[in-house]
Amino acid sequence: MKETLLYDVIITGGSYAGLAAAMSLGRALRRVLVIDSGQPCNRFTPHSHNFLTQDGKVPAEIAALAREQVANYKTVEFHAGLAVSGTKNATGFEVKTQTGETFNARKLIFATGLKDLLPEIDGFAECWGKSVIHCPYCHGYEVRNEKTAMLANGDQAMHYAQLLRNWTKELTLLTNGKADLTEEQKAKLKRNQIELIETEILNLEQTDGQIQRVVFKDHSRLPVKALYHRPEFEQHCKIPQQLGCELTEAGFLKIDPMQRTTVPGVYACGDNATMRAVAMAVGTGMATGAMVNNDLCTEEFN
Repeated sequence: MKETLLYDVIITGGSYAGLAAAMSLGRALRRVLVIDSGQPCNRFTPHSHNFLTQDGKVPAEIAALAREQVANYKTVEFHAGLAVSGTKNATGFEVKTQTGETFNARKLIFATGLKDLLPEIDGFAECWGKSVIHCPYCHGYEVRNEKTAMLANGDQAMHYAQLLRNWTKELTLLTNGKADLTEEQKAKLKRNQIELIETEILNLEQTDGQIQRVVFKDHSRLPVKALYHRPEFEQHCKIPQQLGCELTEAGFLKIDPMQRTTVPGVYACGDNATMRAVAMAVGTGMATGAMVNNDLCTEEFN
């Protein structure tokens, strides 16, 4: 029965990083189970960019093709479900799903992504991933030279300002309240012709996720084609922390150069442990699969 089968590896999360790890392990003849709930982090984004051979493709189409290719490796299995708990046991680890199934494996890989904590601004969620964006490397080319705003404050605002100026000179900084900026920073914004607006935001006017105007609480409006924001986030899956995995100060899973977390036998890849980008997720996933197989080989060679 599946409940008593011991897999070499359970991968929690079946998007880009998880599938890349599964392919790497499938090619190494490892018995792998991928548990996936079907909620990838980039599901709100209509097109994926800055990924060689897949630039401009629909994210779901890339993932579907990846899954089809991974499924060709007969030692890799898939389970549709949400993993909710994990425990250490004599043979490795047990993972339990929301509907009560339990699975066992010698090693665990978490490719579970992050959960964005979006501001409570009317219209924001509708635009997220479409015209309210977080990364110029992923989306900046498509809105180059357009009238653009950035929702940020403090040092992060200054980092955004100097970076985004590479894509457009029509920039406005929105702090949604009092600016946490030094006089020197404000002077630098002015020298670079970046307007600063401290008025609180009321809502975003949008159509089908395409922002048209930022509306402020004083009823003034700012027409824009794009709004950049880097939201706070939390780990999408709490199981690594249940197992004792440490987080970095920024909130990512702490890993070493071999993709190992701080708990022996537990590994992480993709957005939950590194910079958010599809190409990075695929790269770290492939590497994680190879690292896990290397550790298994070392243990077996005695």
